[in-house]
Amino acid sequence: MTSETTRETVAVVVVTHNRAELLTRLLDGLAAQTRRPDAVVVVDNASTDDTQAVLAARTDLPLEVITQDNLGGAGGFHRGVRAAYDMGFDRVWLVDDDVVPAPECLAAMVAVDEDCLVAVREDLSGTLVEKAAVEFDLRNPLAIRPKRSTVDSTYADRASMPPLVEVQNVAFEGFMVRRSVITEIGFPDPSFFIFYDDAEYAVRARRSGRHVWAVRDAVLVRQLDFNQQHDLSGWKGFYMYRNLFVVHLRHGENALVRLKPWLITAVVVLLSPLRGGRAEARNVIRAMASARGMRRLTDSALPPR
Repeated sequence: MTSETTRETVAVVVVTHNRAELLTRLLDGLAAQTRRPDAVVVVDNASTDDTQAVLAARTDLPLEVITQDNLGGAGGFHRGVRAAYDMGFDRVWLVDDDVVPAPECLAAMVAVDEDCLVAVREDLSGTLVEKAAVEFDLRNPLAIRPKRSTVDSTYADRASMPPLVEVQNVAFEGFMVRRSVITEIGFPDPSFFIFYDDAEYAVRARRSGRHVWAVRDAVLVRQLDFNQQHDLSGWKGFYMYRNLFVVHLRHGENALVRLKPWLITAVVVLLSPLRGGRAEARNVIRAMASARGMRRLTDSALPPR
């Protein structure tokens, strides 16, 4: 770790949708940073609650507000990162609206001279809940889920972590990226809508030769419990299947891994009379058909020219 000898500018990018109360807590946390952000770009995905009033009242922060149709988290982060890049900031910090940074969080991040960083999450009780993968396996065709181990499954608590832990995927709940990385690999892919856009972006960063580091002393407090058990027969299930398949089709390290989405589709359909039912079978078939058309990065996510 180094001190911030040459002061880099930092823009925080926040995506929100109808969570004014959570957004207020996050903005309070950003206003309390010992190292103040140079800009806070808030992308409002067509909120219909009090979000706009909350934002209008925040004269204590250097806000840039973008209002757009609800394009999901992926579309929001794409728009926000592009705006921060176009404004010329040196680092971009992607923060979801359901976390609150501890006062020293941003200072701890910018003190680390690395291109890709992620803050380490805990819950409201102080328990480590950082789900960034220590191993994200796109090599083994028998690994149904590429996330093999996580920070919180590897370390009992924050105190047992070394200052930096290398991770292989991230969540857009505290991921920081330098401008040079965006110039080389492009922007988050808006076509994902929700799920896996962050994991796919981390794979691109690592393929460019960067390392991604979880910063132990950058504390981010998650306001909601994790709920990864989404209904795979519902609309979120479609995106979970499709975007997982896209990651394998784009970044699988061998032919067998790139064939894995087809195998998963076949197994889900065959087992649907016993589990999941017709709705999940329809979802996975639709997901596979859609993923085939997403093998290449969306044009708007390509590196800037």
